[in-house]
Amino acid sequence: MESSAEFTSQTVEAGDLAPRKSVPRKTMILYGFGQTGAQLFRDSPAALLPLFMTTMLGVAPWLAGIVVLIPKLWVIICDPFMGALSDQYKPRHGRRPFLAAGAVLTSLGFISLFSFSGFSSQWAAALTVGLLFFLASTAFSAFSVPYLAVASELSEDPHERTTILAFRMIFAVAGVIMGVGLAQPLVFALGGDAAAWRTMAIIFGGLCMFAMLATAFGVPRDYGHSGAVPAMPGKMLLRLSVVKQNRPFMILTLTFFIQSIAQASGYAVVGFVFLYAIADINLLLPFVLVMAVGSVLSQPMWVKLSRRWGKERAFWVACIGWGLVTITWLWIGPGEDVLVTLPLLGELSTQHSLVLVRALIIGCTNSGFSVLTFSLLTDTIELQRRKEGSVDEGLFSGIFSATEKLAFALGPVLAGLVLSAVGFQSSTGGAVPQDQEAIRGMIWLYSTIPAGVLALSLAAFTRYHKAAKEALG
Repeated sequence: MESSAEFTSQTVEAGDLAPRKSVPRKTMILYGFGQTGAQLFRDSPAALLPLFMTTMLGVAPWLAGIVVLIPKLWVIICDPFMGALSDQYKPRHGRRPFLAAGAVLTSLGFISLFSFSGFSSQWAAALTVGLLFFLASTAFSAFSVPYLAVASELSEDPHERTTILAFRMIFAVAGVIMGVGLAQPLVFALGGDAAAWRTMAIIFGGLCMFAMLATAFGVPRDYGHSGAVPAMPGKMLLRLSVVKQNRPFMILTLTFFIQSIAQASGYAVVGFVFLYAIADINLLLPFVLVMAVGSVLSQPMWVKLSRRWGKERAFWVACIGWGLVTITWLWIGPGEDVLVTLPLLGELSTQHSLVLVRALIIGCTNSGFSVLTFSLLTDTIELQRRKEGSVDEGLFSGIFSATEKLAFALGPVLAGLVLSAVGFQSSTGGAVPQDQEAIRGMIWLYSTIPAGVLALSLAAFTRYHKAAKEALG
């Protein structure tokens, strides 16, 4: 069987373009830094909004899920449109205007999401948050789609692109630490009231803006294929038909969409799981930090494995590892004993220690299939460039980005439906106790449901190798 290493090497050998200089490490770092801000905004709807709306605004879980979903349905149109628009402006202005404007407006949108409370009803709260999220999501498209397109343009070497995306993954971890690990504990540390949520939003919104603008103005304007043919002109439907004919891209996009639903369903309840099932919200930050350590330290390993085994095989290993450890969340619960005492963390029970062990494995495996997914994406775009002589990087990236955002909207919908079905009780002014059936539903959403959805994604990915081989002729 032809490996994906052979696939990527053939894409590099195809065509007559002269070898290009390696991408400077400074450019890789500045490019990756923007993902910290992007990750903050991506994770906030999945990890923060459901908890904010159900415990602060009195919104029912199913309605909170709908609030997240509706703006994300818009990005199915907005992301490809924003990508195509940035393709048209790139020859004259580069992608910097989109990156800069998107950075500022996205950050202001993040702050606004958590700045209002005291609504007359859950419907008024849902409508207001939904409208703000719609506007913020539109602004995020202006940054996230051109940002993703840059990854395929920085280098013609598929393995160098993997290295670039490894830097991106490291900075994504910083966004996860803040958006998932720090945000909720900070809110509770500040008192858990409306003012605490606003303070958190201002702090992280400012960090979001700084990181995104660093990429917008740090990556040189003349990066990428300076001698390449401009993006294909024509009507949007014609350009979309070209994308559809790229079967490796379509299969990878379907795989990514399904996997993102699996991740999003877990993100939507991570705060609930630590608050209710594990009964220690303070363990969330150590969990995310350990996960971050695993993610960062494993990046060189995945870069090496992708070269040695091929990207596809390494991708399979990472996905299967993530699925297996995710299943084990079925057996979590509050800690009652003292297994070990550690500096900074203090006394840890057996249950809490196993949570941190899971964190390390999840960090390693999740970062593996994440970086390889985007590296494979750049290969499918490069394949199109080699075959056609030109490619709409922004349009391809817009479609891929839209599937992720839609999936991270469907995750909270799925979580909201399950939590409503198991009797989760919404509240205003803070969290309230939940019964065992509701807690069991949270655990399902963090274990068996995402693992099962991941298995469906791998079933779709089985067709990728054959499609890539056929595309190469």
